[in-house]
Amino acid sequence: MTPRPYTPRAELRDVTLRDGLQLTAKSLPTERKVEIIRELLALGVPALEIGSMARPDLVPPLADTLDVIAALDAAELNRCWVWVATPRHVEKAAAAGARKFQYCLSASDSHNEANIGRRTEDSVAAMPDAVRIAQEAGGSIQLCIATAFTCPFEGLTDPDRVIGIAADPRTADADDIVVCDTIGQAIPTQVTDLITGLKARSPARRIVFHGHDTWGLGVANTLAAIDAGATMVDGSLGGLGGCPFAPGASGNTSTEDLLFATRPDWFTPAKLASMVDITDKLLAELGEPNRSRAAQGARSKAKAFDWVISQPHE
Repeated sequence: MTPRPYTPRAELRDVTLRDGLQLTAKSLPTERKVEIIRELLALGVPALEIGSMARPDLVPPLADTLDVIAALDAAELNRCWVWVATPRHVEKAAAAGARKFQYCLSASDSHNEANIGRRTEDSVAAMPDAVRIAQEAGGSIQLCIATAFTCPFEGLTDPDRVIGIAADPRTADADDIVVCDTIGQAIPTQVTDLITGLKARSPARRIVFHGHDTWGLGVANTLAAIDAGATMVDGSLGGLGGCPFAPGASGNTSTEDLLFATRPDWFTPAKLASMVDITDKLLAELGEPNRSRAAQGARSKAKAFDWVISQPHE
């Protein structure tokens, strides 16, 4: 008997090469990033986040994002997202070949100023220009709302603040809404309520959930998001990453854990084994720990379980 996959379904986006690398002390060469992108796409990962247009001096591991974009072909870039925060960011990324942009701002002014250097209102006001540039390039753009649940400087975020940003006419032309639990302090009921509220106000747009596992609820919150209507969810290999401008933000929700929980059609025990191998090599290069519980479980001695790596697969 094969357990049925988790329903409703959601598409997994791996964010290792953007959010995952933000807090690492070591950087990866451009060629290595491109190699990982191609390995993950070949496994069947539907979407990736591959870099950021943030200032190179503030986030050095992502300083080569334009080079990464330029190394990929159009078909690969059609599955790859780039973090942006200004119209100029979109313009530069589009010139390099990017066509999928994640325009990020924070629900809280304090985090927006720490992360982007401006008030939230200023970021919202600039978004129509960012949308225009993305559309002129034939691309897609997401509205990404960080600190959607809590802020490290201001505490709990009022859900009406998040819903208000999403409902603002200046953000209306974004293709998707990304809801971020930036420091991983949300609980499933908060996730359910916020996404339900967003779906009611913006039924035509896809909702994306970006969770962190800082307080151990990354998978639970992501499943709550899917149940509430999110159709794309973010994860990072081995739970790598976090926000360098948010004290206490450590570790994304593990890609392996999310895939093991949701079981999309393309994900098999053999692909889990390949993904764990990719993760092990990457984290060894970076000197980072593996926080994935599924990766740990896959090394179990319970060989009667199909998902154990030592089990032979066809």
